[in-house]
Amino acid sequence: EGIYVRNTNTGNVRAAIGKTYMLQEDEELWEKQLPQIVKTLLSSESHTASDKHYAKEWKNAGKDRGDEQTVSETWDATKVVSFQVPHNSAVQLYDYKSKMSRVAFGPDMVMLGPDEQFTQLSLSAGNPKKANMWKAIALWLSPMFTSDIIVVETSDHARLQLDLQYNRHFEIEDYTNQAEASKLFCVPDFVGDLCKAMASRIRGAVSSITFDDFHKNSAKIIEMAVFGTDPETRQVRKRLKFPANNFVVTSVDIKSVEPVDQRTRDSLLKSVTLAIEITTQSQEAAARREAERHEQESQGKLERQRIEDEAAAEKARRGLLSLQAESAAIESTGQAKAEAFSRAEAARIEAEAAVQEAKLKAQAHKIETESELERMNAAREADIKFALEQNKLEIEKAEKMAKIETDKFNQMVAALGKETIQAMASGPQDHQVKMLQSLGLSSTLITDGRTPINLLNTAGGLLGNLSQPQK
Repeated sequence: EGIYVRNTNTGNVRAAIGKTYMLQEDEELWEKQLPQIVKTLLSSESHTASDKHYAKEWKNAGKDRGDEQTVSETWDATKVVSFQVPHNSAVQLYDYKSKMSRVAFGPDMVMLGPDEQFTQLSLSAGNPKKANMWKAIALWLSPMFTSDIIVVETSDHARLQLDLQYNRHFEIEDYTNQAEASKLFCVPDFVGDLCKAMASRIRGAVSSITFDDFHKNSAKIIEMAVFGTDPETRQVRKRLKFPANNFVVTSVDIKSVEPVDQRTRDSLLKSVTLAIEITTQSQEAAARREAERHEQESQGKLERQRIEDEAAAEKARRGLLSLQAESAAIESTGQAKAEAFSRAEAARIEAEAAVQEAKLKAQAHKIETESELERMNAAREADIKFALEQNKLEIEKAEKMAKIETDKFNQMVAALGKETIQAMASGPQDHQVKMLQSLGLSSTLITDGRTPINLLNTAGGLLGNLSQPQK
């Protein structure tokens, strides 16, 4: 609770809420002015949450004047105006000073500031709908039904009165978004706009079809007119949304369809009576045909059962004759069959004994062959082992002899010395070089007398050293 306090010096008005307050010397209580209808709605708890309840009371003008007089006598304008927003409903408050509005969603408690006012809802009501019949502050968001009565005319000029009921609700995705929440109150009379839009669509759809077509497919035609069809799937849409205030219509119910003209009503009654008679006659004919069909099926089943019994008896008789013939054949051929069977059994036993003997001989030969093969394998393995050992000894002997020869040659080289061996190897060549140097020869040619020599080229080579200095 709270009170409105006005500063007499500055003229500012504020609300003191939730505490005990003592007025200062320059303050006074301020009376907030509200429309009489708002006071009435706030004073009557049953009328604040739902606008449809107030429509009934609003029609009684005398009761309204009595309520207004009572409210005026008991209303304290200095107290802060508070309102409990019911569950699943919304209330809009407009601040005339800041030119801003806010929406509160229930359940919640709202208190009016000094410059705030409730947004009143004045909606259409009645059947058919009339404007300004419902007065309310809170707006219901949950699904509700709106009924309406409209008159349509078919293409063959048959006037019909339709009693329709729409299931509708408000769709809010983000309750914290004030811009989206304020859309709820953008349309002043959403009920009247809904009924007008639906009536226009339905009238346009019905005006292009005949009475008989509408009478047979009224529900489908009205749903297609209200919701429209999806251009991609060609199916009737499931809902209709008004983006201006997020108002959604989910279904339409046809409560009644009545002709307006008496002649049309009589024609409809006659057609319905005729349709009932035709339906009754068709049902009787169908029942008669069904009985005849059952009778024919029963006769067919009886005839088929008789044929099946005769076939079974003939089959049993044929089996008996076959058994009798077989018995006589057994009696006539029993002895011969027994002797033949005994001879065949003896031959079989002898053949099995011969086969068994051959198997045993083959097994014995296999054992002997395997034993000989094992002996030969053992002998070959022994020879191979002996040859390997002998070769190994020969290799070891050769390696040791080679090592002895190598050591002997190394010891001889070490005893003579590297200089001695080099002098022995180059001795004859050095002796020849020294002898040629003592004779004063610059070059010489030594041959064995058997190998031919090109003396021209050789002489050119020998004389080449003498001709170069003359140049």
